[in-house]
Amino acid sequence: MASYTKAAQQWATFARAWYLLDAKMQPPGKIAAATVIRLEGRHKPIYHALSDCGDHVVIINTRHIAFSGNKWEQKVYSSHTGYPGGFKQVTATQLHLKDPTAIVKLTVYRMLPKNLQRRTMMQRLHLFPEDVIPEDIEKNLLQEIPQPRAVPKRLDEYTPEEIAAFPRVWTPPKDFRKK
Repeated sequence: MASYTKAAQQWATFARAWYLLDAKMQPPGKIAAATVIRLEGRHKPIYHALSDCGDHVVIINTRHIAFSGNKWEQKVYSSHTGYPGGFKQVTATQLHLKDPTAIVKLTVYRMLPKNLQRRTMMQRLHLFPEDVIPEDIEKNLLQEIPQPRAVPKRLDEYTPEEIAAFPRVWTPPKDFRKK
């Protein structure tokens, strides 16, 4: 009987879990940092650099990622075909319009360790541009990874009570006139 319980315990230890991460209004670098930890298995106590013990990560809403500043126009993704004159450069906006999952995929790929396990880890990354997930993947999900950055509320999402309770920075005097 003891070996049976040990086998179940080992299976539970080495089993691959499925995590969900919502990328809405999140910077791609923060998404990738949280994802790489799960893909490599660094969150597990049994982690070793040579063992392949990572989990599956499902990222939804990649169409709604957020860059800070003017990075949509300034950030450039470059590639080379291998032929003379085959150097291609594309801005983040152009790449995002062509494939909404490409920016997150490239960011995660570049953040993974540069070794033979990188392709295997990328196979466990599942990207979706919207929040629609296939049923066979959805039934495997075990846990949700918290969003790396808190998403601010829009002004129309506040209730009148919250607006009234919000502290005033400046209270105009009684004789104040607006022009």
